Amino acid sequence: MKNSRYIFITGGVTSSLGKGIISASLAKLLQERGYSVTIQKLDPYINIDPGTLNPYEHGECYVTDDGAETDLDLGHYERFTDITTSQANNVTTGRIYQSVINKERKGDYLGKTVQIIPHITDEIKRRIKLLGKENYDFVITEIGGTVGDIESFPYIEAIRQLKWELEDRVITIHLTLVPYLSAAKELKTKPTQHSVKLMLESGVQPDIIVLRTEKPLTSGVREKVAKFCNVNIGAVIESVDVSTIYEVPVLMQKEKLDEVVLKKFHLEIKTAPPLKKWKKIVKIIKNAETKIKIAVVGKYVELPDAYKSINESLIHAGAHLSFKPEIHYIHSEKINNDNVQDILSAFDGVLVAPGFGHRGVEGKIDTIKYVRENNIPFLGICLGMQCAVIEFARNVLNMENANSTEMHPTTPFPVIDLMEEQKSVINLGGTMRLGAYRCKLKNDSKLIEEYATSEIKERHRHRYEFNNKFLEEFENAGMKATGINPDSDLVEIFEIPAHKWFTGVQFHPEYKSTVLKPHPVFISFLKACKK
Repeated sequence: MKNSRYIFITGGVTSSLGKGIISASLAKLLQERGYSVTIQKLDPYINIDPGTLNPYEHGECYVTDDGAETDLDLGHYERFTDITTSQANNVTTGRIYQSVINKERKGDYLGKTVQIIPHITDEIKRRIKLLGKENYDFVITEIGGTVGDIESFPYIEAIRQLKWELEDRVITIHLTLVPYLSAAKELKTKPTQHSVKLMLESGVQPDIIVLRTEKPLTSGVREKVAKFCNVNIGAVIESVDVSTIYEVPVLMQKEKLDEVVLKKFHLEIKTAPPLKKWKKIVKIIKNAETKIKIAVVGKYVELPDAYKSINESLIHAGAHLSFKPEIHYIHSEKINNDNVQDILSAFDGVLVAPGFGHRGVEGKIDTIKYVRENNIPFLGICLGMQCAVIEFARNVLNMENANSTEMHPTTPFPVIDLMEEQKSVINLGGTMRLGAYRCKLKNDSKLIEEYATSEIKERHRHRYEFNNKFLEEFENAGMKATGINPDSDLVEIFEIPAHKWFTGVQFHPEYKSTVLKPHPVFISFLKACKK
């Protein structure tokens, strides 16, 4: 077993500074140097997982191959590194407390009083070290939230203990904000000083400080932070705002973040990897001329993080095809039969996004009717695919009031219905079809060329399925089931062969797209849009 080294990334001053991007960028740089790396996220909220959180609260819920509903930062980890994450890569305070309480109920603590220290912190440490048992050279752990939050105290305390227990196998990177005051025309380091002071009060001295800034740092700012925060000036790293998150690994390499990390661990520092493929993609993303306009129709468009993986998947596929898609988010509640042409006629392709609940569904159905009748390339994901089924049933098969039983429990034509095994389930959390399932592609599918195989595995997150009682009618009318789950006969993909490019997928292809391996579904879709 390797003696895994542990890197903790904490945040100060404000949330949303980009700890996940820094974590993923560092992992990418260490990978390029030949090290094996994994990343995990420890979230301070008490929910068991983000599965029941409103996207407005927390953004996208990301799903792993093994069916874990996780924080959206795991999407960044996978997209940057091609690492396949799992249940072990995202832990919440809810899971920590649930585990400790279950042990207490079973009598595992032999009647002792259960306390934050040592029982909660011991469970946190156990979860952190769990990944180290899988023979990784580095385990990078991102601590959610901001230092000073009451929810974060047990995690910071666990880091303090591990720094003593594992000695030279632990370092801490602290990410803070250096605001620029336009009135004074100055970058201010005081928030960073106070943030580090809070860390020190908890007994943790950061080894490296990454400064998020909208203006390049001066040497004076670096020297001041180094002096007041007890680090070498070489360990003060600039993270300046960039136009694409995929430029961050390049900038972190330029700032020598990976070299500083290796030096802290007393490891040999060889020539920096060239990152040729990565830099080529970044160049395309930044400089390619926009040639196609894509509409993403959904009900959470006010918060782009709700569709983070879809957005990034379109960017990956566009870079692979050497162009940059121009993505426009359109609220499905604002679309109806009277205005759909005015809203959508200028777009080269339309993607109808996933979601839950009835709000905005009729706007999605009106959208799909328009693109189907006007031969505009269409991709429907999860609920987007189900809305395509409903639209086809109503307007082609003349099934009046056809619907999903999620929206209309007594619909006379339940073309989308609950899986039989779900009909007795009451609780929402963790009851869906989650994780990777097999799908067999038919030879006439337009997707088979990009997949280059007829057997695929894709990730799911849903309860409702196409009702196979209606399959023969759909296929006879021209909507073909071109992807089937071989174990359950559930429909995974619908296509209309007579259409330019009309595809609905029950799974979430966006969860498996990465920078260096764009997803076949998005490549095929954008190729059709480009034509």
